Amino acid sequence: MTAVAASADGEIRTVLARIAQLADAGDLDEYVTLFADDAVWAMPENPSMGMPASEKRGRAEIRAGAEERRASGLQGPGTETRHVLTTTAVTVESDDRATARSYFQFYASTASQPVLRNMGQYDDVLVRGPQGWQLAHRTITFG
Repeated sequence: MTAVAASADGEIRTVLARIAQLADAGDLDEYVTLFADDAVWAMPENPSMGMPASEKRGRAEIRAGAEERRASGLQGPGTETRHVLTTTAVTVESDDRATARSYFQFYASTASQPVLRNMGQYDDVLVRGPQGWQLAHRTITFG
């Protein structure tokens, strides 16, 4: 791996980690800066969490989705939930495009007796622009 690719790999992993951290307990203004202006967030139906399939396009819709999940108590500050990313593999395709695949685990009751509520895979496309690396497309698979 070249020094440039290694640097991009580290920056991309940080973006993915910050998205998870900010979804759990952070500021949504900062959260949406990690997404490209025209980003897509594609999630299938999640019966175990009572969530219908959805596709959010653009920062405003992605933020609205995060606000909905917080309002319903599924995630966010005070919910005692955590997204855990693991086994992330990044492929830097060019100076301004990369893909990543991560497995995730979503825990509830983290302040007492953690319970695994969900797990799956994120397939991500990231782009680099003037603000650095940003998530351009996320496809979520459960299981």
